[in-house]
Amino acid sequence: MYFSAPEFIRKMFPMLIWGFPEEEDRAVFLSFDDGPTVGLTPWVLEKLDEYNAKATFFCLGKNVEQHPDEYNMIVAHGHAVGNHSYSHIKGWGNSVSAYVQDFDLASEFIDSNLIRPPYGRLTPNQARVLSERYKLIMWDILSRDYSRAVSRRGCVRNVVKHLRPGSIIVFHDSLKSQRNLKYALPRVLETLRNEGYECRKIEL
Repeated sequence: MYFSAPEFIRKMFPMLIWGFPEEEDRAVFLSFDDGPTVGLTPWVLEKLDEYNAKATFFCLGKNVEQHPDEYNMIVAHGHAVGNHSYSHIKGWGNSVSAYVQDFDLASEFIDSNLIRPPYGRLTPNQARVLSERYKLIMWDILSRDYSRAVSRRGCVRNVVKHLRPGSIIVFHDSLKSQRNLKYALPRVLETLRNEGYECRKIEL
């Protein structure tokens, strides 16, 4: 699924980063949400190493607290980490203070100035307050690896059909996504290599 935010959304949320189209070379930015996950995150790291690819892992604070070894593996392999909140909190329906506090709690376990709002759902006020201390990273290509309605091949198509320099691509290193991810990630990495793309981590 290709997702490019409508212009009115970009105007409402000028602090959100949807991609890096200013990249002059063929770089893309793989990202993985919801981990780290025992067994699966190490597999992702192994596949990235095979293709000399770097990525950004937007981790949940509660998972880092429970699985610090997997978190440390991400860092040791030279990837970037980001804050995906502590408890996968939804912005809609929560106060600004409760929402921000969840990210701040996660920051006790995740050393990063990058955050990604769960579900991509947050209010303008929440975005404004968070942007005072963090860089808010969204995406323009969503694999939908987590969806039971998406086939393994469909997950690959959701990514490779819409590749362009500067794209931020979302996968998930979660058990819910494991079936599609284990099929799709090697094939996406192979396509990226064959088409001359470099996979970089996000550094701001």
